Amino acid sequence: MADQTGQIGGEALLVKRWQYLLLICSLLLLTGCWDRIELNDVAIVTAAGIDRGEHNEIELTIQVFIPRTLSGGGAMQGGGLQNMTLVRTAKGVNIADAMSKIQMKIPRMIFWGHCKVYLYGEAIAKSGITELVDYLARHPEPRNRAYMYVSKGKAADVLTVTPEIERYSAETVRELSGLHVGMEVTLIDLLKMLKGPSKAAILPIISLYTTKGSETKLNPYLMGSAVFKEGKMIGQLTERMTRGVMWVRNEIAATTVTVKAKNVKGFVSLNPIRETTKLTPVIQNGKWKMIVAVETEGDLIQNGTNLNLVSPELLHLMQVALRKDIETRINRTLQHVQHGMKADVFGFATQFHRKYPKEFAAVKDRWEEKFPTIEIDLKISSYIRRPGLITIPAGIPESEVKQK
Repeated sequence: MADQTGQIGGEALLVKRWQYLLLICSLLLLTGCWDRIELNDVAIVTAAGIDRGEHNEIELTIQVFIPRTLSGGGAMQGGGLQNMTLVRTAKGVNIADAMSKIQMKIPRMIFWGHCKVYLYGEAIAKSGITELVDYLARHPEPRNRAYMYVSKGKAADVLTVTPEIERYSAETVRELSGLHVGMEVTLIDLLKMLKGPSKAAILPIISLYTTKGSETKLNPYLMGSAVFKEGKMIGQLTERMTRGVMWVRNEIAATTVTVKAKNVKGFVSLNPIRETTKLTPVIQNGKWKMIVAVETEGDLIQNGTNLNLVSPELLHLMQVALRKDIETRINRTLQHVQHGMKADVFGFATQFHRKYPKEFAAVKDRWEEKFPTIEIDLKISSYIRRPGLITIPAGIPESEVKQK
């Protein structure tokens, strides 16, 4: 019995020795990080602009971050801040071709993984962006959460400016989207819209404004939105109409609404703190209808009237004015987009497709004709939750303040 136990122990020891030997041989075969790429060998793209060239070719412009400007001594040259980015442009038959030509102008490997801003020039947006979006979605490096824009004029012009506050123009554009003051569309959002049932899309428009001081500066800003149908830009919306679209799409996050009540002198400004929009499609007796239910709650931030809005009656008066203002905005936007452009940027097609798949299948090929005929039932509820810290309007004698 003892001999048998010793034999088993010897076999176990032999197995362990073989395991150690195999482990050592495996370690010898490892060659380390042979395919590593050092940070000093990478050109980090912060933004990319796509324009239409003179001979109908693709003109690609990229903004590349320069890490050396972060060092203490090299950051200042000639008494001012050195540019933190460089801009390179190349032309090609498509983006991939133009990209390969830009690579020959930069001694580092171009890396798209940190690019958060893509701009389409106005000319190329009107000719069509479907193929361009396909490249960004298919390539493994571009972020699906990168922000997409249309540039008023050439996209390259936005990338070459040096803004006054942020370090470079791509950062300014990205920060504008982060404030939620306009449309916020990512690459994955744009792809879904273009491939969605309505085949319509909407993108924010970036333009440049001039500031005058010791020297003239150009700065990017949001100036509304561009409407696409079948991948081509067919028109644009003002800032006010863009917010109307955002109300319907349930995307209002930060805005100021200034209203005037009937037979009341002066204006009241409010900040909506909560806004919910629910779309309910209805098909009844062959009639298509969309119920747009909007519920908003806001805080009073400025009272330019002689009303004491602590009074429930007067507060109700301003709530009615707020409701009518939102209703007017949405109705004007619906009239322009639904009947003028006939582009379903609201997502009505998706809602009907979900609830009535068979009925929608019968009209999906002619949705452009069906969309303008849909009846809109707008239901808006508005509430002013907090009238502010003071009750009596500032600068108005108490005797002139209307209490009821």
